[in-house]
Amino acid sequence: MSTHLPRLVIAAPASGSGKTTVATGLMRAFADAGLAVSPHKVGPDYIDPGYHALATGRPGRNLDAFLCGPERIAPLFLHGAAGCDLAVIEGVMGLYDGAAGQGELASTAHVAKLLRAPVVLVVDASSQSRSVAALVHGFASWDPEVRVAGVILNKVGSDRHEVLLREALEESGVEVLGAVRRAAPVHTPSRHLGLVPVAERRAEAVDAVAEFAARVREGCDLERLLALARSAPPVPGEAWSACGEPLPSPAPSRDQGLRPRTPAPQTPEGLDRGPHADGAPVIAIAGGPAFTFSYAEHTELLHAAGAEVVTFDPLRDERLPAGTAGLVIGGGFPEVYAADLSANEPLREAVAELARSGAPIAAECAGLLYLSRTLDGKPMCGVLPADARMGERLTLGYREAVAIADNPLAPAGTRVRGHEFHRTVIEPGAGAAPAWGITHPQRRVEGFVQDGVHASYLHVHWAGAPGTAARLVARAAGR
Repeated sequence: MSTHLPRLVIAAPASGSGKTTVATGLMRAFADAGLAVSPHKVGPDYIDPGYHALATGRPGRNLDAFLCGPERIAPLFLHGAAGCDLAVIEGVMGLYDGAAGQGELASTAHVAKLLRAPVVLVVDASSQSRSVAALVHGFASWDPEVRVAGVILNKVGSDRHEVLLREALEESGVEVLGAVRRAAPVHTPSRHLGLVPVAERRAEAVDAVAEFAARVREGCDLERLLALARSAPPVPGEAWSACGEPLPSPAPSRDQGLRPRTPAPQTPEGLDRGPHADGAPVIAIAGGPAFTFSYAEHTELLHAAGAEVVTFDPLRDERLPAGTAGLVIGGGFPEVYAADLSANEPLREAVAELARSGAPIAAECAGLLYLSRTLDGKPMCGVLPADARMGERLTLGYREAVAIADNPLAPAGTRVRGHEFHRTVIEPGAGAAPAWGITHPQRRVEGFVQDGVHASYLHVHWAGAPGTAARLVARAAGR
């Protein structure tokens, strides 16, 4: 089976070339023209998809061949883009940069080949003229299976500069599809993990996305870009579905140090952690400005597994959603909001009480910090015997891991692929088993499993770890 779906991959020779500006601007420009645009991002990044969603009105979705496996890229793409007129896929880093030491795996070029999608190269032309032809020729000829079909020149200084660039590129055989002029930077503030997420600056982000689109409309040939997208061959395979995922079965591991799960304590009297009135267990998901990192498929998987999913904001809400039987606290920036999170004592106590009941709680990165005793000296939920603080360096990279203890997300011995992305450090105390044994790139243990709690720095895409959501919901439902 195959599906015809117009699509473009927006790539670059290196980070900082302007591909986020161009990709987001194209998404908005095409959406403003009346097209239903499906936004996608290569790699694990959570922040850019928020801007993509703002540009298109649809969820931004990730395509990561390391986290989800190459075999799921086309199915996930077809799922996310169903019913759309066009898909725009923003690349990651440079076109051929992928998982360290693993060749093309998870690179923009790898995803483009898996999707049989034409590539448009965004080139920062601010400090070159004729040399741009050598650069583009090298990228276009490096891998014959990657179709570099056009180039958009970014940060062009003048009419004369544009003429020189276009003349040079005539020799490369790669069509120039746009020339975006150098201009004052659009206000897109960053911090230690990249751009500030949309949820923290929505009004300003709306203006920024509109400015991206205006620059793209002024400098790019939208009709030629759309024609190129429509020239893509059918996408092979069938769309991914969140339905029908089986529970994972325990998998024995050759790794040493595996420990059995500690039995969960009984639910304290008076704490309602049962299913909702219609029989669906309520899974609460932390949201708001402090917890913005989540993959769209996670909520879909929880729904498909039979849960009622309710979002709450730990900065504002003093209670968990009514009937909460399970909790998911994803990534984000709790370190920025530590004082406000700490001040919300009623919610911190409600989370601690839920943990004491043995209810399943899945916490990733920011969630790990929130469940700790303190964050930069400010009291948090006190669920875990650990203290967190800002560190001096960024921890970033793909990881391979094995579940050490049976937990709400996976049986002991389950192998997963994930990534770390944080500038905080955890100082653990005694009393909880580690969640993961990291097996690559270096061997170490990480995270916590304690009663029904699974907390870790490791981000895992549940579409690449089948059964994770179903297991969590089953635990919440008492099965």
